[in-house]
Amino acid sequence: MKFSTKAIHAGNEPDKETGAVNVPIYATSTYADEAFGVSKGYDYGRTINPTRVRLEENLAALENGKFGFAFSSGMAATHAVGTLLGKGDHVIVSQNVYGGTYRIFEKIMRKLGLDFSWIDTSEEKLIKSTLKPNTKMIFVETPTNPMLTLTDLEMISAVAKAHKLISVCDNTFMSPYFQNPLDMGIDIVLHSTTKYINGHSDAIGGCVITSSPDIAEQLKFIQNSVGAVPSPFDCYLVLRSTKTLALRMARHNENAIIIANEIEKNFKDKIVRVMYPGLESHPQHALAKKQMRGFGGMISIDLGSLENAVKFFNALKIFSRAESLGGVESLVCHPVSMTHGAVPKEEREKFGLTDGLVRLSVGCEDCEDLLEDIKNALGKI
Repeated sequence: MKFSTKAIHAGNEPDKETGAVNVPIYATSTYADEAFGVSKGYDYGRTINPTRVRLEENLAALENGKFGFAFSSGMAATHAVGTLLGKGDHVIVSQNVYGGTYRIFEKIMRKLGLDFSWIDTSEEKLIKSTLKPNTKMIFVETPTNPMLTLTDLEMISAVAKAHKLISVCDNTFMSPYFQNPLDMGIDIVLHSTTKYINGHSDAIGGCVITSSPDIAEQLKFIQNSVGAVPSPFDCYLVLRSTKTLALRMARHNENAIIIANEIEKNFKDKIVRVMYPGLESHPQHALAKKQMRGFGGMISIDLGSLENAVKFFNALKIFSRAESLGGVESLVCHPVSMTHGAVPKEEREKFGLTDGLVRLSVGCEDCEDLLEDIKNALGKI
C-alpha cells in the first residue's frame, strides 16, 4: 500500500465486535481473565491497550518498520532510546537538536554514567574522529531544530554498521510522509507525535519505531517497566490525525516553499539569512532532494539582533507566539528564550543559534494571509 492508504487503513480495521469504523477508546486499566491462566492477550493497561496497539501498528507502517512503541511524550520516547544504553557508554549526538533532547542527555543521563559528544553529524570525518572504544550509539536529528542542518542518513547507517553502533534518527521535523530513515538503514526512528503526526495541537505523545527484533524486545521491556505510555484517548487522537497526515504535510510544504522564497527574494535588507532545505541557497539542498520527498513546514530566520526578533515576534497576528510546531495553525518561536533555553550560550553559538533567530512553523492556512502577516511584521524592523 502507498502512504495515504496506509495512513488511513493500517491499524484501523473495523472493530471486530461492533464493526465500528473508528478505533474505540478502550478506557480500562485492567482486563478480566476467562479462567485461571486464560486471558485474551490483555492483562494490564500500562503493559498493553487495544487503542494503543492500533496506533503502534499504524505508526510502524508509516515508517516502513516492523515494531512501533507509543510513549506519553517525545521526551519519554527519547528517554526510552537512551535507556538502551548503560553506564560508561558513549553517544555521538547532532550538536543542534531540540533543547529538550540536550536537557535529558546532559542533565539526567550524564548523571547516570553516559557520555555524550555534541558534534556536526553532517561531517563524516568528524564523526569518525569522535568515535571511542565505548561508543555505542549515533543519535541524529535531521533536519535539526532550529538550524535545519541535514545529516546524510545513508552515511550514518554505514558508519554505524561498520562500528557495530545503534543508529537513531529523530524524524519529527519531516514526519514519515517526507522521510523514512529506516529505509536508509537507520536502526531506530523516533518522533514527538505531538508535532506533525498529530498536527492539531491537542495531544502530547511520542513514538519509537524499529525493524530490529532485538531492539524491539528491549523497547517493549522499557516501555512496560517505566510506564511512560499515552492514555487511550491520546492514542485515539493521534490515530485520528494520521488519516490526514499526507494532506496536511503537502499543504505545510506548499506554503513553506512559497514563504521561504518570498522572504529570501524580497526581504534581503531585513534579514541576515533564511534557513529552509527547499531553498537552492541551502548548503545541503542537494541532500534534501536525495533523502527527503519534500522540505517540510519549518523555516528559521536570523533577523540580526534580539531587538529585531522581538519586533518581528510581537508584530505577527496570524502566527501564534507559542512553543511546539507542526500543527495546522502557524506558530512563531524564539528558540533562545523558549525551546532551547537549556542549551548554554557557548554551545548555541557553535552551531549559529543567535538571539536574533526566530523559527516559523508554517501551518495550513491560506498562504496569501500568512505572507501578508510576515510582510507586515518584517516591516516593523
